[in-house]
Amino acid sequence: MSAKPHPEIPPPALRLSVDRAALAANWRALDAMSDRAATASAVKADAYGVGIHNAMPALLEAGCRDFYVAHWCEVVGALDHCDAASLAVLHGPVNAADCAYARATGVRPVLNSLQQVRIWLESGGGPCDLMVDTGMNRLGLRPEELGDPLVARLEVDVLMSHLACADEDSAANDHQRSAFAAILGTVPHHRASLANSAGIALGEAYRFDLTRPGLALYGGVPRHEMHGKLSQVVTPEAAILQVRHVPAGETVGYGGTYRATRDTAVGIVALGYADGYLRCWSDLGMLRSEGRKLPVIGRVSMDMTAIDLSAAPDLAEGDWVSVEYDLPSAAQKSGLSQYELLTVLGPRIRS
Repeated sequence: MSAKPHPEIPPPALRLSVDRAALAANWRALDAMSDRAATASAVKADAYGVGIHNAMPALLEAGCRDFYVAHWCEVVGALDHCDAASLAVLHGPVNAADCAYARATGVRPVLNSLQQVRIWLESGGGPCDLMVDTGMNRLGLRPEELGDPLVARLEVDVLMSHLACADEDSAANDHQRSAFAAILGTVPHHRASLANSAGIALGEAYRFDLTRPGLALYGGVPRHEMHGKLSQVVTPEAAILQVRHVPAGETVGYGGTYRATRDTAVGIVALGYADGYLRCWSDLGMLRSEGRKLPVIGRVSMDMTAIDLSAAPDLAEGDWVSVEYDLPSAAQKSGLSQYELLTVLGPRIRS
């Protein structure tokens, strides 16, 4: 007996509004700041939570031709939009299966250790990127390892390193820049890359041949020099499930942390910490409807959040409201990083 087909799923009660034009404008702004360097795009973690199906078409249309993901499982989604020669995998190959997959798809691995160099060469070698650790002590070969005979056998497209403190005015930035510049002559390569989003703002000396922004593409502002040059890309939105009238003196939500001081119209919206709107927004967050402020009251639940509808008494069940989600101000208010604000957004809101 054949399985009965599932009925069509009704429209969701929550969504992530993505401004593709703002995303494209952000890439163009970063490309202009990168000056003579080309500008790649980090689209790992489903384009920082924005959705790779949203991000890559906008970035390609804007002019981007180089993309980076972190995991091999992210390759398929990216290749739906770009050719393999445009894509590299930051975590590199840790076994022969990874090497075989890189070779089958044609994407470049970023090699991060002598062991990864070894297994890549044993699998047949070919174009790759090479990460050098200039002081972050995360991924990458140490400068003294670059003299290993295995490294000389590589076909390196992008020789890269990563800045640890670019969002700060730290002496570590110049130390890493100097260390990176010093190793450029030791490894044959086509392009050199050091600057992430914040690194672009540090000046021409940090940009080399290719910059690799991530956060700033999606509306994050990692340094003060970028204020006013980047636009908000994502806005969480949710429908009102129920309008309640809470009498003065009664409480709202788990733990009764909010007590109404007057009779209050309360909206219960279809958005909670399972969707990335975390409990830190309890009694702190703000939603909006046509510019009217709708404060979060009480604790954020897994699937629901309560808001004060006093400023918008016309709102009814089924109406949509949007979350204040300008990344710099939301980070300052919540204590979350701008990166977390993007990447914690859950699959229900991004579906």
